[in-house]
Amino acid sequence: MGMTPRLSSETLIDLFAAANASPDAEICGLLLAGEGEMMSRPTNNVAADPTRFFEIDPVALIAAHRAVREGGQAIIGHYHSHPSGDPDPSRADAADAVPDGSLWLIVTRARARLWRAVPHGGVHGRFDAVAFDCITGNRLESGVRTVSLARNNDPLRAESWSLTFDD
Repeated sequence: MGMTPRLSSETLIDLFAAANASPDAEICGLLLAGEGEMMSRPTNNVAADPTRFFEIDPVALIAAHRAVREGGQAIIGHYHSHPSGDPDPSRADAADAVPDGSLWLIVTRARARLWRAVPHGGVHGRFDAVAFDCITGNRLESGVRTVSLARNNDPLRAESWSLTFDD
């Protein structure tokens, strides 16, 4: 994507809900180029130890690549969760990342951040933070670095979020 990446509140709600439903294992999936915004496609985590690592199901990955060849949505990256951590890349993430410019969306049960895998990145020598646009209804928030869920009666409603922006 040549422009600023864009995520909808609906996509983020789905990912927060999946992360909350899997408190002991990492969730994962693909990020696809949608019409004006990124879309998520969940996959199985086939890692030997899904409590600490993720590995996208190769069957789902191959199917997504086939779909791209047939005119489907481009794969622009992937997402995964850190069940008991923060939304920053781990050393294991850096060791596994190919510095190809792909996007990595990391979510916890309450926060999300977007990263790009690059050579000589600022985090673990592999990742740079990426500001993105967040669409909530008809509202567009630009330059978002972190999306944080506010704690209230219904933390999965987009209206309850607090958003952290670039300075």
